[in-house]
Amino acid sequence: MVEEFYGSLREKVFLQLEEDIISGKYKAGQKLTENMLSQNLKVSRTPVREAIRQLELEGLVESIPNKAIIVTGITHEDIEDIYEIRISIEGLAARRAAKSITEEELERLKEITDLQEFYTIRQDMKQLVKTDGDFHETIFRASGSKTLKNILSTFHHNLKKARSDSFGRPVRAKAVLEEHRDIYGALRNRDSIKAEHFMIIHVRNARNRLLGK
Repeated sequence: MVEEFYGSLREKVFLQLEEDIISGKYKAGQKLTENMLSQNLKVSRTPVREAIRQLELEGLVESIPNKAIIVTGITHEDIEDIYEIRISIEGLAARRAAKSITEEELERLKEITDLQEFYTIRQDMKQLVKTDGDFHETIFRASGSKTLKNILSTFHHNLKKARSDSFGRPVRAKAVLEEHRDIYGALRNRDSIKAEHFMIIHVRNARNRLLGK
């Protein structure tokens, strides 16, 4: 029971710290300490230490022995790399989804795009980021590939703050909505070639909007 509790606590600490770094609460270059983090999270230093090790493996922090923990976060180069990989494999996910997507999943995508239109009109950027994530997650699941889903879900999670910033202008939100409609239409028609084509365009445009290309 004790081990089970500790494992659960360690996971919660890791997920909270990961979210705090990705969301920008802890910024790149910021110095942290185990003591500070344990006080902030109201836990002992042991689960914090274990979480820090995992964050190091993900490249989100760098530990300097007996000194401090330096936040590295998601760099510009990381974002470039993630989008290059997304362009390559998110089209594949859409192509597979066109062949295996269920009616329930199609209805879910329709519901999401309708919500996107509503939030675009209201310029609710927080909800637009959420619906964008929901749209892609639905397609990842519909692809039928656990590997694709896990990889792409991780990428979307790591780009959370950057994607939020990219919705900063209404004209960008409208462009994303139209691109999602194109993808949905191709999936609705079970057209794997168009689904892949529109997804690649969408991800490439998202990269260009975010990086100013």
